[in-house]
Amino acid sequence: QVQLVESGGGSVQAGGSLRLSCAASGSLYNRVCMGWFRQAPGKEREGVAAAYTSSGVTYYDKSVEGRATLSLDNDKNTMYLQLDSLQSEDTAIYYCVASPFGPCRLGDSWDSRQYTYWGQGTQVIVSS
Repeated sequence: QVQLVESGGGSVQAGGSLRLSCAASGSLYNRVCMGWFRQAPGKEREGVAAAYTSSGVTYYDKSVEGRATLSLDNDKNTMYLQLDSLQSEDTAIYYCVASPFGPCRLGDSWDSRQYTYWGQGTQVIVSS
């Protein structure tokens, strides 16, 4: 079992930054991939970023590439998502996710069903 707890969401003006955190507990064997999905009001969940916990190889969705940085602190069992140059389109609930197997992303596609473990989510609101 893996437990994931997000923090760091909030309200920010367009152009601002936020750093989301995800504290993980449970077996590292169940966390081959860790990442972030988000869901905006009235929209489907979409992948934002994910990484292999062993190698640190990271993938970003086109919508955040260049503005997001995912980092892993395996000693602290914590993952971070730094979001810069935030836009109103980034408004969503952000979920920390973990999967016991790869791939973290298949080509350019994200499959939320692959991620077994989900946090409760943290709200990000970007106002223009």
